[in-house]
Amino acid sequence: MRIAIAGFGFMGATHARALAGVPGLELAALCVRDPSTVSTAVRGNLDAGGAPLDISGVPIETDFERLLADPSLDAVDLCLPTPLHAPAACAALRAGKHVLVEKPMAASESDLQAMLEAASASGRVLMVAHVLRFFPAYQALAHAVESKEFGEPRAVRFRRKCAAPDWAPWFADPARSGGAPLDLLIHDIDMALHLFGPPEAAQASGRRDLARGIDLLAAQLSYPGGPVVSVDGGWHGRGGYPFSMGFTAVFDDAVLELAGELTLYQAPAPPRVLPTGEANGYAAELDYFARCCRAGEFPALCPPEESARAVRLALLLDEARRESGEWKKCRI
Repeated sequence: MRIAIAGFGFMGATHARALAGVPGLELAALCVRDPSTVSTAVRGNLDAGGAPLDISGVPIETDFERLLADPSLDAVDLCLPTPLHAPAACAALRAGKHVLVEKPMAASESDLQAMLEAASASGRVLMVAHVLRFFPAYQALAHAVESKEFGEPRAVRFRRKCAAPDWAPWFADPARSGGAPLDLLIHDIDMALHLFGPPEAAQASGRRDLARGIDLLAAQLSYPGGPVVSVDGGWHGRGGYPFSMGFTAVFDDAVLELAGELTLYQAPAPPRVLPTGEANGYAAELDYFARCCRAGEFPALCPPEESARAVRLALLLDEARRESGEWKKCRI
């Protein structure tokens, strides 16, 4: 299966590294406006790792429409700035290509609807790259919630923190990036929806000062009769603040926590670090996408309708933050 990557910042390079390890996937082309900007050295928060990337033999296209006109191309992987997601995805779907698009899916309701309608009309696969669903530690959490092996989940707190991204100026424009709630915390917002569905209501507090690289959010999601769910983190200024992510999940009979390592606390046994293996979440995500494309199957593990709801919830939390603590009904 031949796939092209459009956009080659740190996420495009990360996808290319992961793609190289997926059997049956061929990196057919890169699409960038300026070939001189292509670099394999760029890195970001969540990196695919692996061997150094060799793209010396990969064709570079500067015209997206010309790329889509290639009949040998099966799919495109969109690693573009958020405002370009909807027009690029819709154009690719109309051209008969399958589409994997980086998170967030889009930044407005009109763009979300355009993408969903284009996918439905095309009969091609549209999947949003919510890679957390393919990370072993978060899959272990999902299994624990679904199987109830530790009893009912009573509280889950998601955490994600980093310095403000400085590799592209558009991140500092909230109208384009959505700031930390839409660009960073969308991972945890999506995971909460994946595990528990839409909340009844939500509230948030925090602070945004993008001139200083500060964009903080502390949110609560209300599930009456269900677990207490929170999402906390954001951009912690400019400079060297390290990236971290994790969760603490309290069940009836145990606590499962990701804080570097995935640890199970279950009395009377001592704390136990659980193996998560060497699985690469990006490679697993790309492999799943490719399998759906080959089979002509809907991406049930990461459906675009759920990705659209994640955007709506992120925007709702950003709105709730501006109202500092007011609970808002969640209609997503």
